[in-house]
Amino acid sequence: MNVSEILQTRRSCRAFKPDSVDQDTLFAVLNDALCTPSWGNTQPWEIFVAGGEVLKEINQAYLANTKNHIPMSPDIPHPKSYPAAAKEHIKEFMAGVSLVAEDAVKLFGELNQKFFYAPAVIYLCMDKSLATWSMFDLGALSQSIMLAAAESGLATIPAVTLVHYPEILRNKLGIPDNFSIVIGIAIGYEDKQHPINKFKSARRPVADVATIKGIE
Repeated sequence: MNVSEILQTRRSCRAFKPDSVDQDTLFAVLNDALCTPSWGNTQPWEIFVAGGEVLKEINQAYLANTKNHIPMSPDIPHPKSYPAAAKEHIKEFMAGVSLVAEDAVKLFGELNQKFFYAPAVIYLCMDKSLATWSMFDLGALSQSIMLAAAESGLATIPAVTLVHYPEILRNKLGIPDNFSIVIGIAIGYEDKQHPINKFKSARRPVADVATIKGIE
């Protein structure tokens, strides 16, 4: 499968099989992804991976916080608001999911709380002294990880819900206090029978997004 095919066919997986992903496969995916370029070759990323019993403990701690109404406090805060166009895309997405998955809102909530039943989560971090350019670099690394995973037959989903309680992650994974925990990427094998995975969101056409001048 070439890059174009992976980009066209890859989608965010919201329900995984329980099958574990072996360490060699994860290392191979990360090794390829680390070819990602970065500003000034700073390579600002730090990577922590949780799976097995460790991930179960993290998930149980998250569930306990939710049950006890402990406010989530991700290192990278949620946006205070979304522009109208973004809100419309979210609305269209939820409407599309509802067509293929009954009670989609409830289903979304349950799957998010259970980390989508993924067998592993990759957490991307960077030093808190870094700023916007390094955040861009981590975004590029995220895409590289997801493309490399797809080539290996693995499914992924980047999700802020995976980093809602950074102190739990620091405790369980030994992440230093001077690192911002930016995003989590759930990784594993797609449960193709789960209704939530039968939907793929539409993308804006390039003509609506890109403005090109001086090129014919």
